[in-house]
Amino acid sequence: MKNSMDEWKEYKTEEKLGNYILDIAAGPFGSNLKVDCFVSQGFPIIDGANLKGFKVTDNVTKFVTENKARSLYRSIAKRNDVVVTISGNVGQIAYIPQNSTYEEYLVSQRQFRVTFDTTKVFVPYLIYYFHTKEGQHKILSFANQTGVPALAQPLKNFKNINISLPSLPEQTKIASILSSLDDKIELNRRINRNLEEQAQALFKSWFVDFEPFKDGEFVDSELGMIPKGWRVGDIYQYVDVIYGAPYKSSLFNDKGKGLPLIRIRDLKTFSPQFYTPEVMSQTEYVEMGDVIAGMDAEFIPCLWLGKKGVLNQRCCKFVPKYDDISNYFVLYWLRPELEFVQSYKTGTTVSHLGKSDIDRFVVVIPPIEEVIRFSVIADAMLKEKLKLAKETIELSLLRDTLLPRLMSGALKV
Repeated sequence: MKNSMDEWKEYKTEEKLGNYILDIAAGPFGSNLKVDCFVSQGFPIIDGANLKGFKVTDNVTKFVTENKARSLYRSIAKRNDVVVTISGNVGQIAYIPQNSTYEEYLVSQRQFRVTFDTTKVFVPYLIYYFHTKEGQHKILSFANQTGVPALAQPLKNFKNINISLPSLPEQTKIASILSSLDDKIELNRRINRNLEEQAQALFKSWFVDFEPFKDGEFVDSELGMIPKGWRVGDIYQYVDVIYGAPYKSSLFNDKGKGLPLIRIRDLKTFSPQFYTPEVMSQTEYVEMGDVIAGMDAEFIPCLWLGKKGVLNQRCCKFVPKYDDISNYFVLYWLRPELEFVQSYKTGTTVSHLGKSDIDRFVVVIPPIEEVIRFSVIADAMLKEKLKLAKETIELSLLRDTLLPRLMSGALKV
């Protein structure tokens, strides 16, 4: 009897990827897209920051004028086009979804864009395939092995990739299963962004604009007018600062041995790349919902939304002194101070945050009863945010488990 893998391979034929491509073009040469071409709004530019997942994201930070973009028309990507990184974070590949904010984008000089024949290929399926180990290997097989990572002759080599595809209906079914998980993950993230905005607005209302206290008496302070009974001081009234430990790099591993090692670079993704089995006397554990900040280059604090891990050196954790104080209060109370330090240290080769910087923070200190009253409301939002974050981790794990099995035919739809 033939198993599902045998049946899968019977109706797949291997062809050059170029047989499915209608058009392909690289981003503009650097001389055609310099910094002085950028404007605050206009025609959006895709770069590596927009290629973190399966779909091109809309968090665009660079724009050019419409005229400039049209002069570089070969580098314009449209909805359903695929964008691939040429140099830097090679292996990045994503497609522009039909519901993207913009209908067209200019790809940067580090990317190329591809238009596929959608009568033969279901583009989301292709993207999922290139996120498997097999698919990544095929892209990275023509990356150089020295210097800055880059794809050699990217357009030619990409078209020459050998690929076996199931029927178009089968591609659509497989991609639809994976997309349904991705859609739920994206919905959770949108809800969490909304919860974050609500919590931040509430904090600003209470502790920046003093709206609940506007009918009371105000007094002058070194930070301006504040409600009577409040004062100005350092952060240690309500917060303890704990610093990460220097773990041995020789024990770092990507096999899951030990606990995730939380480094500065992980504070944006919440997905540590390395683990360590080492436990030190000063080991500090990080739980989901803790307030963490980096201490090199970027100091902006965040709520940790990943799994439990250990805090690496050059990261610090801000812990409320009392259980009744919400981490949302800690996050927004300290953020302006950390942003200020980052702003005045900009310009050095690599800026550093030290204990002496934190010791100099000067903040408005509300009465503890007001902090607790705020925390009751904020913690309800935080609880929902963490629930969705945990669900997102589980959904991502499920998607990543299904992905190679569906793509290989080991699991039939």
